[in-house]
Amino acid sequence: MAKSAPKPKPRKKIFLVDDHPLFREGLVAMIGRTPDLAVCGEAQNARQALAGVEQNNPDLVLLDVSLPGRSGLELTKDLLAIQPKLLILVVSMHDETLFAERVLRAGAHGYIMKQEGPDKMLEAIRQALTGQIYLSPKTASHMLKAFSGQRAKTGSAISELSDRELEIFQLIGRGKDTHAIAAQLNISPKTVDAHRGNIKAKLELKNSIELICRAALWVETEGESTSRAS
Repeated sequence: MAKSAPKPKPRKKIFLVDDHPLFREGLVAMIGRTPDLAVCGEAQNARQALAGVEQNNPDLVLLDVSLPGRSGLELTKDLLAIQPKLLILVVSMHDETLFAERVLRAGAHGYIMKQEGPDKMLEAIRQALTGQIYLSPKTASHMLKAFSGQRAKTGSAISELSDRELEIFQLIGRGKDTHAIAAQLNISPKTVDAHRGNIKAKLELKNSIELICRAALWVETEGESTSRAS
């Protein structure tokens, strides 16, 4: 009697969180061509992501660090508060030397730039699925230097901002005023003003005009999409 063929292993389920439909479509097509991975759901903001992850129970969440309404950093913390063993890989267009350490502190299992090719993206996904941390060689080297007290001076002032301060700094750069930021982050205007004061002190800025100019320049340099300022 002939032996039956072994059953194929079930595909690992990937949940996508990104507010750019074209980028999500590209990931769906890329993952769909693999024999071991499958996209189980998609979301374009934090609210959809929280509901979708609970409903689909993915093996890995692949999310952007910049989302409308709530940052990927905060979403990572929210997801892990609900499902502590959930694996999260952050993918973004932002400077990895600034954001990678933050997403790891938030509990994610890695950080990869959006411009990386399909092979690198799949390598990062599979490595994160094993429970290992994925970082580019450049970022790994940067973090090792930081831990050994050799942090590069470039961008060091902004790297000293807390996660919330950096989130508010980005929103200022996108043209949001205090009340709009407070409404978006669900905090009081007084709290926003306190963070603005801390940001100015850390960046050695004299007034709000310098803060707005510095934030706008940084956002433009980081390649932020103007569509996020809606």
